[in-house]
Amino acid sequence: MAPVAWPVSWNKNPPAPLSIQGRNLEYACYGPPPDQAPTFVLLHEGLGSLALWRDFPEKLADATGWGVVAYSRAGYGQSDPADLPRPLDYMTREAMDVLPQVLDQIGFQRGILLGHSDGATIAAIYAGSVTDFRVRGLVLMAPHFFTEDVGLSEIAKAKEAFASGNLAQRMARYHRDAELTFRGWNDVWLHPDFKDWNVADVIDYLRIPVLAMQGRHDQYGTLAQIDEVASRSYAPVDVEILEDCRHAPFLDQPEKTLSAISEFAARLQRIESEEVRIA
Repeated sequence: MAPVAWPVSWNKNPPAPLSIQGRNLEYACYGPPPDQAPTFVLLHEGLGSLALWRDFPEKLADATGWGVVAYSRAGYGQSDPADLPRPLDYMTREAMDVLPQVLDQIGFQRGILLGHSDGATIAAIYAGSVTDFRVRGLVLMAPHFFTEDVGLSEIAKAKEAFASGNLAQRMARYHRDAELTFRGWNDVWLHPDFKDWNVADVIDYLRIPVLAMQGRHDQYGTLAQIDEVASRSYAPVDVEILEDCRHAPFLDQPEKTLSAISEFAARLQRIESEEVRIA
């Protein structure tokens, strides 16, 4: 898959958004561009956005020396709105229809897909469904491959918090249309048919190293999600369970999260270097 529109403007404040399927998506780049170093591509959570990564992308670039790209999916942040209602397979559609175009437009050459929550699921679906040799590894933070009662209960609580105005006010600081963003996520997860959603079969087709991370006290999912990756993946899986941490490791345990990811990335580079020398 050759890049179709590179180089993009490689800086924190690019003058124009990515244009994907007729929608404008906000993005930002940190560190060296893809022709100078490997690249992390960050995929945010179900209520996340470019801004809600906070300073994590810049710190990740500084810690690893890699490039980092983060963007807001349609319906999030300052990107164009998405159509509602979202289909129940929206994460698969993001992985198969949108992510490949993003990777091409940013000139992705080699690196790691790093996803959080919904973003981790999207990354895993892509890596387990598409043969893309540019993707050398996955970092999955708080992934979900199937629904759990504990997560659905928290999502129902979020619906109440949004209706009361507290969550809506907080989200309005980060999203162009907070109600659209919230409903695009919450309506799907609380749909009666979504209780049977399960994409764990993609794990069986992973052929690249994985770093699976989760907070011990993640309110949206249990460690069964991580166990699923560790037990089913054909490729090596490193597991990092973070104490005193809920759903967002990069916020609750930023130093440990950066350290684990940096070590994972460095090890991948060492392995690739050895393989090149042997070849």
